[in-house]
Amino acid sequence: MKRSLGVCYYPEHWPEEIWALDAQQMVETGLTWVRVGEFAWSRLEPQPGQFDWGWLDRAIATLGTAGLKVILGTPTATPPRWMLDKYPDMLARNSAGEVRKFGSRRHYCFSHAAYRDEARRITRLMAERYGAHPSIAAWQTDNEYDCHDTAISYSAHAKHAFQDWCAQRYQSPQALNAAWGNVFWSMEYDSFDQLDLPNQTVTEPNPSHVLAFRRFSSDQVVLFNRVQCDEIRKYSDRPIIHNFMGRITAFDHYDLGADLDISSWDSYPMGFLLDRVGADETAQAHYLRQGDPDFQAFHHDLYRATSSGRWWVMEQQPGPVNWAPWNPAPLPGMPRLWAWEAFAHGAETVCYFRWRQAPFAQEQMHAGLLRPDRSPAPALAEAAQVAKELAEVPDVGTAKAPVALVFDYDSAYAWESQPQGADFDYFQLVFDCYRALRRAGLSVDVVPKSVDPSAYEITFAPGLLTVPESLQGGLVVAGPRAGSKTEEMTIPDGLGPDITGLSTKVTFVESLPPFAPMTLAGGGAFIKWREALETTDTVILHLEEGAPAAVRNGQMIYIAGWPDAAGWRRILEMLAEQAGLDLMDLPPDLRLRETDSHRFWFNYGPRTVAYQHITLPAAAVHWEAK
Repeated sequence: MKRSLGVCYYPEHWPEEIWALDAQQMVETGLTWVRVGEFAWSRLEPQPGQFDWGWLDRAIATLGTAGLKVILGTPTATPPRWMLDKYPDMLARNSAGEVRKFGSRRHYCFSHAAYRDEARRITRLMAERYGAHPSIAAWQTDNEYDCHDTAISYSAHAKHAFQDWCAQRYQSPQALNAAWGNVFWSMEYDSFDQLDLPNQTVTEPNPSHVLAFRRFSSDQVVLFNRVQCDEIRKYSDRPIIHNFMGRITAFDHYDLGADLDISSWDSYPMGFLLDRVGADETAQAHYLRQGDPDFQAFHHDLYRATSSGRWWVMEQQPGPVNWAPWNPAPLPGMPRLWAWEAFAHGAETVCYFRWRQAPFAQEQMHAGLLRPDRSPAPALAEAAQVAKELAEVPDVGTAKAPVALVFDYDSAYAWESQPQGADFDYFQLVFDCYRALRRAGLSVDVVPKSVDPSAYEITFAPGLLTVPESLQGGLVVAGPRAGSKTEEMTIPDGLGPDITGLSTKVTFVESLPPFAPMTLAGGGAFIKWREALETTDTVILHLEEGAPAAVRNGQMIYIAGWPDAAGWRRILEMLAEQAGLDLMDLPPDLRLRETDSHRFWFNYGPRTVAYQHITLPAAAVHWEAK
């Protein structure tokens, strides 16, 4: 499939007489796609039932006449002010019970059934009007589910919907009490309408209760998205997309992706470095103008797995953003590098956010491809360069990776519900493993836990709450915490890890503070987490003091702690020969991605880096035919 570029555009923000000039310049830059409409509800329906479609008709016609393909967004992330007058109780509440008010965006509770119906209605009206329009080539539902922590609400509507969800799942209060262990602290319920949300409790709520509420909250997001997809498909055969974000675990993206034709995500490497990666100050300073060398790639690989394998970057950072703690400008070359890295991981399209910097409101400090006065911003030339290169380089394909890494949203909920250590973070555990694989020069497929391990040389499954029996048939590396709880968040009979093929028990666990790592014999250490094992399996790794650190039985390996970078490297070196993997030891700033036809090298560093036959300047990308 031919790769392409696009941009996000807001015709309602600009005088109509410049729309055609904008469209012409987009085409001249080499852009193919343009996204519109996702925040425009107040201009489409200024008052309840009173519509103004004319301006959007003209905007779509102008863009389409110029030769652009339009992605039309449903405007449900920004319900207009009159909607709140109609439904004063539609707003979400945070965990403290405080109302999250009107005046920005995403001001709705997913459990508010009447607002869900309003979202269905406006989606239906848009799909009826534009579903067969020749310029509409794709749809986007809503915008960035869970942005600003909005997927989880503690409103009265959420409470009642959660009670119904629990009644459907458990069928009786007695079954719920048994599943959650509510005999502890006399927490038993006599009816589902006694059940409250797990917030504002005197001390920590029952983790089984929290886990159930997290699953419920995810289901509400999936339902909200599904009603829009259903309406669009009644009137349009164009693909449906949603734009996910970075490091979001509030809802199950696999479940939501099952209703999409294409997954996408919004990539802001420098904002994420200072806001979400978890990098220390030294790393933040080193990568300040480039972003973390693995964070974007991880999400490329994750979101490729959340729908049919088709995925995009819907919003790509072009310059300084407005929402991170600090907002520096990227090194020259980084907007080009980020786009090419996405294509190397299989992206069909990369869209820059946004066409022109807004001169007003919350995002006026967020850069675009143009400045507010229509003069070019630095990224415009880089976008044009990428477009020219795309015309010259054939489709690079997407090669199946030799190793798989399981990412599981249910496990994220579980360990957020009961971390047991102040810094135990499921995302970070999986990401540390991913980083070690990338430093070894390996391409990675991020996969759900339903993966068939026989399809890969090695499958890694750190921190997996429950380990399905199907996770067999190939070399599997599980742990720590894998199989340590039941699906209802209780310790399994016979202790964990409850993993078919292992004869090992975890007798106790320790969460380790940053100043107290436990050294592995021969190098490396466990950080943050360590488990004491009782085992008849083969011990393949020991702590320096002699206790088992990793065991093996056949094709199943269990790691009894959270390895540091050196620990992950030791584990990879132990397995590489059997798995037929050639490991590299890449410089810290250099990354490699293999595709069907090409090998891509990326330098995320601020200086030139050399490795083997490759010498790359700062912020540069190089590809070579295989």
